[in-house]
Amino acid sequence: MAMLPKNLPRPEDCQGAQALWYDRKKYVIINFMVQNPKDVEVDIQDTFIVLSCKDVDDNSIYNHICFYDRVIKFDSQVKVYDRSIHTLIRKAKENVAWPRLQKDADLKMIQDMGNKKGGPPAMDDLDDLSD
Repeated sequence: MAMLPKNLPRPEDCQGAQALWYDRKKYVIINFMVQNPKDVEVDIQDTFIVLSCKDVDDNSIYNHICFYDRVIKFDSQVKVYDRSIHTLIRKAKENVAWPRLQKDADLKMIQDMGNKKGGPPAMDDLDDLSD
């Protein structure tokens, strides 16, 4: 049975933390840059990570990142420092480089449209919308 994700709702008035990520053979490292983070909650699942915390000025910080590929949530670590929150996340597939951190659905949709026979759809009928 799959473990249910923690309920970390997006706060009403929040901002995302700058995230620096590093691709390694077995791990993906994400450092969320937050000054004096407090009330830190991190939810790591097989396909995404959610960070929720407050910064030095009591601003709500919230990041939700859908991973490029699957990870092993049970083999992950989180360490909170004065200026950042470091996460070490085990990749499901070792020695497979990630070209980017996030799964990019829009990019895939565009590629799929281009791969269909006949190329992209004709847009001739858009002229009718000009009134």
